[in-house]
Amino acid sequence: MKRFAFILALVALSFSALAQPAGRGRIRDFGIEPGIFKPGTYNAITDVPGVKVGQVTLIEGDNIRTGVTAIVPHDGNVFRKKCPAAIYVGNGFGKLAGVTQVRELGNIETPIVLTNTLSVAQGIEGVLSYTLSQVGNENVRSVNAVVGETNDGGLNDIRGRHVKADDVVKAIVSAKSGPVEEGCVGAGTGTVCFGWKGGIGTSSRVLPADLGGYTVGVLVQSNYGGILEIDGVPVGQRLGQYSFKKSVENPDYLMSPDGSCMMVVFTDAPLDARNLERLAKRAIMGLAKTGGIASNGSGDYVIAVSVNSENLIDESTARYYPTLLHNDDMSPLFEATIEATTEALWNSLFMATDMKGRDGAFVPALPIESVLQAMKQPILSN
Repeated sequence: MKRFAFILALVALSFSALAQPAGRGRIRDFGIEPGIFKPGTYNAITDVPGVKVGQVTLIEGDNIRTGVTAIVPHDGNVFRKKCPAAIYVGNGFGKLAGVTQVRELGNIETPIVLTNTLSVAQGIEGVLSYTLSQVGNENVRSVNAVVGETNDGGLNDIRGRHVKADDVVKAIVSAKSGPVEEGCVGAGTGTVCFGWKGGIGTSSRVLPADLGGYTVGVLVQSNYGGILEIDGVPVGQRLGQYSFKKSVENPDYLMSPDGSCMMVVFTDAPLDARNLERLAKRAIMGLAKTGGIASNGSGDYVIAVSVNSENLIDESTARYYPTLLHNDDMSPLFEATIEATTEALWNSLFMATDMKGRDGAFVPALPIESVLQAMKQPILSN
């Protein structure tokens, strides 16, 4: 408990404004405005009321390139005020802790933590320490920690398991609203996407008033392969960097289509687990719009959560009376989820920077100027 109190004291320090890497920017900074719906104030998952994000980035020496990203659903005790939730698996080559209980009960009871593949255990330990230490949880003897991962072993000394439970607690208690740092931070510090540097990305959409006015926010950890597309343009092909190129045109080219992608979708729309699973499926459509293919060796997971204040689950009451949208009202939320997911994934690439890591491995950032030039080329018919 003393250690936990020390971490609380550390994160009580004021935060400086988020710095944007030189020469980088979010996709909208370059005049690309995907989709039809407008983003929220921050164009981030934190546009959903009450949602906060905390990150711990571990960059040490030549070989440590990893971290933790935590998404906190609301200001209260999440274990005592659970959130309706669902999980959809696009491809299951991954290690998502807590999935079966979410599917069985239709809710989450902890913050969501993202980290690297071999640090899931530390992620669970951190979530347990945080949850058990909260006032009101003194008699809790079962906690379902939801911890997702992607493998950053190309740039990070993943076998060293440098993420500790304290880092996870720090990420949770440092979580804040407002702008979210993107690119080579938190759980995205050592990730790779389409052969370029991946990372953390986020985006949001606010529905027009006549469609409910609800907000959908998405945060992603990109670490996957395929054939990059941006706003409908086959950028990966035009830049000559894409999966399967070895067989198509260059036998000396090597780039695996494998990897993983974690997608976390939050909304203030009043949805139950059934319709949240339907929402989660649409995030996979967003992954596809970026050129991701959910390859055999990829763990592609979506966690969808509703934080509608009227529908939080208080198990101390005798009955639960949620207010839910009709199925016919879901389509605008589907579109918003697809748009926010694709933009979050693109932001993860646009905001990432060059990274040198384990054993001298080097992964370049997405060459933004070349991308913009490629997007100006006319699309030729066959």
